[in-house]
Amino acid sequence: MRHAVIMAGGSGTRLWPLSRSERPKQLLDVVTGEDGAPRSLLAEAWERLRAVLPAEAIWVCTAARYADQVRAALPGLHPGRLVLEPVARDTANAVGLAAALVADADPDAELAVVSADHVIRPVERFADALRAAYDALATRPRALITLGITPTSPATGFGYVQRGAPTGLPGVAEAASFREKPDRATAEQYLASGEYLWNSGMFVWRARTVLEALAEHLPQSAEGLAAVVAAPAGPERDAVLASVFPTLPKISVDYAVLEPAATEPGRVLVVDLDVDWLDVGSWPALAHTLDDDGSGNAVRGLAVVLDGSGNIVLSDDPDHLVALVGVRDSVVVHTADVTMVCPAIEAERVKQLLGAVEERYGSRFG
Repeated sequence: MRHAVIMAGGSGTRLWPLSRSERPKQLLDVVTGEDGAPRSLLAEAWERLRAVLPAEAIWVCTAARYADQVRAALPGLHPGRLVLEPVARDTANAVGLAAALVADADPDAELAVVSADHVIRPVERFADALRAAYDALATRPRALITLGITPTSPATGFGYVQRGAPTGLPGVAEAASFREKPDRATAEQYLASGEYLWNSGMFVWRARTVLEALAEHLPQSAEGLAAVVAAPAGPERDAVLASVFPTLPKISVDYAVLEPAATEPGRVLVVDLDVDWLDVGSWPALAHTLDDDGSGNAVRGLAVVLDGSGNIVLSDDPDHLVALVGVRDSVVVHTADVTMVCPAIEAERVKQLLGAVEERYGSRFG
């Protein structure tokens, strides 16, 4: 059976102070759905998958402290389909935990891994690409498949995957290599070559296959996860998970599995995903989901900008006005307890700013 898991455990620190440790970005109504109504990134991810899969085949992997909020945000999520990480141990272990629990429920499961912080339009193209990836497993059952976004610019903030030999399947190629975030000149070369796609961080594979890959490349995690699912479901399994999971090596699934496997010809495949794609990981990215005030400012909430442009302005207090005059290319965010201002070009340092805040004030504003 085909399954999918939404990875929704991140804390969204680069969208502070809107995104908080107890209410992260994936649970905030920060995007506008195709029906014009505001909704969360998590709800967006759920609706995308519902275009392909029944509700009972969709799982969500998140931090244990978000469990109640996720259930409230996704009333269609079936009992037993919520995977809870006791602590964050990066994506290799989160994906591995989800795969182990899915395989325990369905040993023959084909599993898609998608993110909760993407905006993807149109949904129909995403659905077609996901089906193509599932279909590829019929002829390449050991394949590890990544979805590659057709690039629209020489972006330096994304990793890239290089297309290799064709597979004979429409829109599916072997992955020749993975590349880290490039400098501008290299990114321009990638775009001009037509060989490279943005690495979306979304994957499709058989649940058992990725567990076998973990056993090969990250045996400590594989052994720990096997111990978790060996315990009976319920309090006993929860206790083993709480004991074992914090001890697992912290590493991403790309480093732990995909990149080593890509050295084996034909093991890693890439499916073209030609969509409008937004990875909502920073304030400049989120700006694409906000309203334009007609003067080149992205705004949400009560805001007035006089003689200014290129600003990102947000107030989540319905009674608080944010007013700017002569300000350009800045991020101004107001919440009930924090006002944050920074040049847009420095927006990637918001995570660093939050670290400085926590060093001075503890977790009060985190």
